[in-house]
Amino acid sequence: MTIRNFKLKASALLCASALSFAAFAAPVQAETTSNKQVDEQHIWDLTDFYPNKQAWEDELKRLRSEIDSIDAYKGKLGKSAKTLLAALDAKSTYTKEVMRVWTYASNMRNTNLGDATGQEMVGRLQALFQDASAKASFMSPEIVAIGQKRIEKFIKSEPGLEKHAFYLRNVIRKGAHVLSPETEKVLSMMGTALSASQNARDFLANAEIEWPRITLSDGTEAHLTNAGYSLHRAAANRDDRVAVFDAFWGTYKDFESTLGATLNGEVQANVAMGKARKYDNTLQYFLSGDNIPEEVYRTLVKVTNERIDVLHRYFELRARMLGVDDLGYHDIYPDLVETDLTFPIDKTREYMLASLDIMGQDYKDKFAKASVDRWMHVYPQPGKRSGAYMSGSAYDVHPLVLLNHLDNYNSASTYAHEWGHALHQVLTNENQPYELSGFSIFTTEIAAIAKEIILQEHLLEQAKTEEEKLFYLGYALEQMRGTFFRQVMFSEFELATHEAVERGEALTGARMTQIYGEILKRYHGHDKGVMKIEERDMIEWAYIPHFYYNFYVYQYATSIAGAAYFVDQLKTGGDEARETYLNFLKAGGSDYPVEILKDAGLDMTSAAPYNSVINRMDAVMDEIEAILNKREK
Repeated sequence: MTIRNFKLKASALLCASALSFAAFAAPVQAETTSNKQVDEQHIWDLTDFYPNKQAWEDELKRLRSEIDSIDAYKGKLGKSAKTLLAALDAKSTYTKEVMRVWTYASNMRNTNLGDATGQEMVGRLQALFQDASAKASFMSPEIVAIGQKRIEKFIKSEPGLEKHAFYLRNVIRKGAHVLSPETEKVLSMMGTALSASQNARDFLANAEIEWPRITLSDGTEAHLTNAGYSLHRAAANRDDRVAVFDAFWGTYKDFESTLGATLNGEVQANVAMGKARKYDNTLQYFLSGDNIPEEVYRTLVKVTNERIDVLHRYFELRARMLGVDDLGYHDIYPDLVETDLTFPIDKTREYMLASLDIMGQDYKDKFAKASVDRWMHVYPQPGKRSGAYMSGSAYDVHPLVLLNHLDNYNSASTYAHEWGHALHQVLTNENQPYELSGFSIFTTEIAAIAKEIILQEHLLEQAKTEEEKLFYLGYALEQMRGTFFRQVMFSEFELATHEAVERGEALTGARMTQIYGEILKRYHGHDKGVMKIEERDMIEWAYIPHFYYNFYVYQYATSIAGAAYFVDQLKTGGDEARETYLNFLKAGGSDYPVEILKDAGLDMTSAAPYNSVINRMDAVMDEIEAILNKREK
């Protein structure tokens, strides 16, 4: 996960970089904590950003005092090419400096969410973002008013505008959807208000619901918070899994109406914003930022449904490996093969380094140096934010990587994923000016998942036993289920809820459960006898925070498809394929993501990349079944 670009609610001075603050609106504290002594090497060094908090305070004070500087250009952008350049340079400089201040504050906070100092620092930055966005809200309407012909003339006559040309042309492209300066200012001030539904849901789900406690078969008391559910849903004992699902989803069902109201509020706001900006539908509105054709989204869903039999084959294989005849939704998460393999952080780095021969020596050297330069905060600790991410918004410094490493393979795969993001950022910043460094989630998730696959295939090649090989193959299968099929399923639900509101339907919690349940049953082969979906499972939509990120999850599916394509090319295409892939990483945000990928030989509007990842899943199952059939002879 990268937190550079996350959620768009309104036009902003800070453009894509401004979106990173939404990722921290209500972070979840890590469930697993550790008090062991940690080597300083595994704690990031924030002095690369500011030598101390006072230096940060001084910089924030300066930026707050200069917040009116962009105002000097209001009404003057069309005066001359030089005036336009001066205004855009001022905006870029201010944005870049604010993002460095933000990176320091947000990452300091995320190592201890209970520390009021970090919370206060982030709160001050959020206020600055909103104020700065309002100050610069005049820019898009003025650029649209100048017109395409004159903007192109300015670009041609002033070389300094070249680094701003993509931004200028993008604003012109969206000209029909840019509103009056007064309206844009109002919308820019509504970012916090439009996040109210998400914030209410997060506080309810993470802080206010009294989550159940159950006793497992071994006497362990399981506290089924959201994090506790993630831990215990994979219990080896099947009766324990059933008990976990009954208790956890039963609790969510108790809040179906309230959680339905919060998600309805999100969807209603999205539909209203799409209409206000004169888009044909809400999907088009949210894809427009990266100029993603609707064809990408709809082709992804279409191909997935046409090939749903491959997912059903996986469930039948899972039932075989688990030894059950009546597969249920509670059987999704246990490992297909157990292992005693461990992946401590230093060993994980060695594995990663060894897997990177395919990327060439220069890339490998960059990783070797960066991965020991204290860019990471590695281990869980009391109060630390859960999960993992790459924070790459400070252009003039370096990315940061937050992990909660637990010495298992999932942690090793996460390590590879986040370093895929980090090296993408490094290569982008080395080859693009700041104005073109803001790559899309659509492309950077490809870079991250590709590194997961590269590590996975390296370890598979090194496997010493059939059990070890089955473990890696099983993980690959579950990755494709979770990152491809599950995310497309989520995408279908997200589209269905927005289209329901567009048709004027009432969207209650009960209606959402019905919509989600129908999709859930289809994906899991309920009517075909592949897997039984219980009524309790159909409330799962209420558990998924990504439904508040607005047509975000489909990019996980497109990304694993793109990653699989590029890894196949790297394995078979030699130096030329490597150069093509590296050029893709170096392109950053210099063009629309679909165009960057086309230049690298990948057309995401076609069915080919989605069929490719599904074919990969079929091939992995062939390998597993060959081993199982051999054993049964």
